[in-house]
Amino acid sequence: MLILVGLGLADETDITVKGLEAVKTADRVYLEAYTSILLVDRSKLEAYYGRPVIEADREMVENSSDDILAGADEVDVAFLVIGDPFGQVFWIRLHHHHHHNRATTHTDLVLRAQQLGIRTRSIPNASILSAIGATGLQLYNFGQTVSMVFFTDTWKPSSFYDRVAENRSVGLHTLLLLDIKVKEQSLENMARAARGRRIYEPPRFMTVAQCATQMLETEHERREGVYGPDALAVGAARVGARDQTFVAGTLSQLREADLGPPLHSLVLLGKRTHDLEREYIRQFAIDTRVFDEIWQRDYEGKQ
Repeated sequence: MLILVGLGLADETDITVKGLEAVKTADRVYLEAYTSILLVDRSKLEAYYGRPVIEADREMVENSSDDILAGADEVDVAFLVIGDPFGQVFWIRLHHHHHHNRATTHTDLVLRAQQLGIRTRSIPNASILSAIGATGLQLYNFGQTVSMVFFTDTWKPSSFYDRVAENRSVGLHTLLLLDIKVKEQSLENMARAARGRRIYEPPRFMTVAQCATQMLETEHERREGVYGPDALAVGAARVGARDQTFVAGTLSQLREADLGPPLHSLVLLGKRTHDLEREYIRQFAIDTRVFDEIWQRDYEGKQ
């Protein structure tokens, strides 16, 4: 059987009791290692689980899924996923060219297992989609979740902007999941890889400040007034960890905010924000005077 096990968001102790039992009895244990990161390294997981953990990078899952599934018709194979097994969409770069992005989930691996007649089950855990409730914003007031990728000089996709516009038009919050780059190759190094040498770029994790900057850059380009520098948002870092951090402020304030190490997310407030939500996020305000002024001017009574 293929067992997808959610690991939760922060460290090795976030696995559920049910998940840990599956890991302890599985024949092999893989860790999906390219869509997110835990805030601890693999050796910590191995020590806590008492099992060797095989890191499954993107290439392995895309090209060698049958190796991962080998024998799973007779033995259990555990596939560990940060967050919840189905709680997040992530980017796979097809052909490694920027405009060939497609979003996928672990359903690909599950479908492959089913084609091979292998039974599957999944063991859920917290994902950023539920844990973002720790901001005090009501989960049922969120619209579509969007991904923000790193812009380059030549590639600044603004499809996220259209999704945000749809959410804003009905007053809903938008959760933006920020890009991470793990095991990425530069064009130069791709040429070398073709000759058998794989050289990867150092990992990069988008910050709340970078996200706010790119959002304002896109608004400046598109000029459709979906949001502006005064739009209120909440920056979130290391959600679910002991040192989780939230800051509330305008996009122009968040552009300067430093929330520390990864992973970061950002929530753009919708006009329907309830007074109780405001009261809760106000404690995270960078500057309560500015927060109150903008709330009264742009949000209060606009529900």
